Amino acid sequence: MQIMQEISFKMRDLYITNSLSRKKEIFKPINEGHVGLYVCGPTVYGDAHLGHARPGVTYDVFVKLLRHLGYKVRYVRNITDVGHLEHDADEGEDKIAKKARLEQLEPMEVVQRCTLAYHEAMRMLNVAPPSIEPRASGHIIEQIDLVKKILEAGYAYESNGSIYFDVLKYDKDHKYGILSGRTLDEVKEGTRDLDGQQDKHASYDFALWKKASPEHIMRWPSPWSDGFPGWHLECSAMSEKYLGKEFDIHGGGMDLLFPHHECEIAQNTASRGCGGVKYWMHNNMITIEGKKMGKSLGNFITLPELFAGKHEKLEQAYTPMTVRFFILQAHYRGTLDFSNEALQAAEKGLKRIMQAAKDLRTLASAAGVQSAPALAYGEFTSALAPEAVTASNPEVKALVENVYEALCDDLNTPIALSHIFDAVRIINTAKDKKISLDKSDYQALVDLFDNIVGGVLGLRDEESEGGKAVQTIDGLVNMVLEQRKAAKAAKDWATSDRIRDDLKALGIQIKDTKDGTEWTLE
Repeated sequence: MQIMQEISFKMRDLYITNSLSRKKEIFKPINEGHVGLYVCGPTVYGDAHLGHARPGVTYDVFVKLLRHLGYKVRYVRNITDVGHLEHDADEGEDKIAKKARLEQLEPMEVVQRCTLAYHEAMRMLNVAPPSIEPRASGHIIEQIDLVKKILEAGYAYESNGSIYFDVLKYDKDHKYGILSGRTLDEVKEGTRDLDGQQDKHASYDFALWKKASPEHIMRWPSPWSDGFPGWHLECSAMSEKYLGKEFDIHGGGMDLLFPHHECEIAQNTASRGCGGVKYWMHNNMITIEGKKMGKSLGNFITLPELFAGKHEKLEQAYTPMTVRFFILQAHYRGTLDFSNEALQAAEKGLKRIMQAAKDLRTLASAAGVQSAPALAYGEFTSALAPEAVTASNPEVKALVENVYEALCDDLNTPIALSHIFDAVRIINTAKDKKISLDKSDYQALVDLFDNIVGGVLGLRDEESEGGKAVQTIDGLVNMVLEQRKAAKAAKDWATSDRIRDDLKALGIQIKDTKDGTEWTLE
């Protein structure tokens, strides 16, 4: 990864919606210039799906923005490989163990396979790896120590070898439900009757440590029993280990707000004396044709299926960058509805931006402005966000400023993209020689595409990344266009039109200009 230089400058103000206060707040880190961010990662028992793609892309963009603004970021995203039971309950079978039983595998074989598949899906989406990616199974000691602290504080109790958090006692002292806004009575009403509830003082108490049944494979020794940690425990233990007792931001999906994150706050407060997190961020869900995604509904689409076009709901395959662009078209806090029409529109929009980026490089080069090399996977731009844009054209200056304003206003990517399309329009107008831009304008536009489009938003030109194959196609098309040019010079209009039509049938769109013939892939 590229290393940021130590530069003293005035950072742009950044606003984020804090789920804890339910307000948009200006971001003020605990330690100036540094950000500690923890995001709940996947439970690795199946292929990565659309539900993994949204938080992956959202917090990837957020981290890249923070670094571009000049912050040093420690980004921790966990892997849940133990303790997450079916239906997010305190009873039942471990999700990973169930998968292993069905496939007759060792549970850690499932973990390894699914973790590697998740990493590959994230790589294809250009989601950079986090700074630290701890696994729950590698932090059993820390989780046992955390249970001990909560017991010592008097907010937990032992029952038949299991340890449960005493929600009622905690509520009397600290108030349970501050994140979700739920009262204890509301929590009680929403609690299902499950087997094993007799071990608890109350139905809303949650497991910190569970005694393993004889058939339970994934187990570890503890002072109370051979067992395994509760699902909520890992994030409290690992966030403290890598970010300290208090850190800046905790992110995750809206579906985790209750009970998972509510339980984290309770665990943190019981063991540390504070909630542990200054800002809570939550991305909303992806629906499919207006319905919640689920295997039982037949609308559950994995990312490999999406990229290959192999699902009954899909009309075609969609590239990873199309999916990333689709996600960025909606604000992270709003619902995002998947449909073929929406993906196809995203595909067209992305192509417009990527074509404009190519044209910009040509125009800027002629003006003496060069683009930075494309970022390799895992790299982030070392360029810092400018305090002010220095373009001479007022429209260029305004649109770049508007992009930064949108991104710093609670990561408003759809508004940022709308201004980037303003840049596309200006580039196309300059290409058609209907406006004249100077070197400062081209520098501002190049910086916008290098640092924001390719850097913060993480969009890549997939068509230009095929290396030799792309070069070969380019050469072949240009050779055919030379034949068409010769036919036109000889007034052989039939041959000229046939070449044009044959190329169109192959998905190659050509455009005749006074400077020659241009071609693009449809």
